[in-house]
Amino acid sequence: MELKTVRNIAIIAAVALAIAFIPGGNDTAELALAILSLAFMAAIGFLGYRLYMEHKFTLWSMSDRHRAQFYAGFTVAFMTLTATDRLLGEGVGTVLWLALLAGSVLAVYNAWVESRRYSI
Repeated sequence: MELKTVRNIAIIAAVALAIAFIPGGNDTAELALAILSLAFMAAIGFLGYRLYMEHKFTLWSMSDRHRAQFYAGFTVAFMTLTATDRLLGEGVGTVLWLALLAGSVLAVYNAWVESRRYSI
């Protein structure tokens, strides 16, 4: 093993020991995880904004029905993923979670296919 690899492993072990044994280390680790989660959500939001700006003409050229179907599919998928912990806790919830995600994927896919179809 290279010296650089051993040094990196030692740094990770030192940080893990500090979190495990220093008072308040668990709270600090939770804070760091919360900051990383917020940064990840901000990056996803920025990606959504960029995709919207790049495909604004395509979205507005859809019919009102297909655009509503497209946005509703994304909204249902977002809400379903937000409630994953609550839904997956029960057997019926798991079936509902799968049905909602499958329905939202089908709605988005159908709106996309219909928007690409040429019709007068």
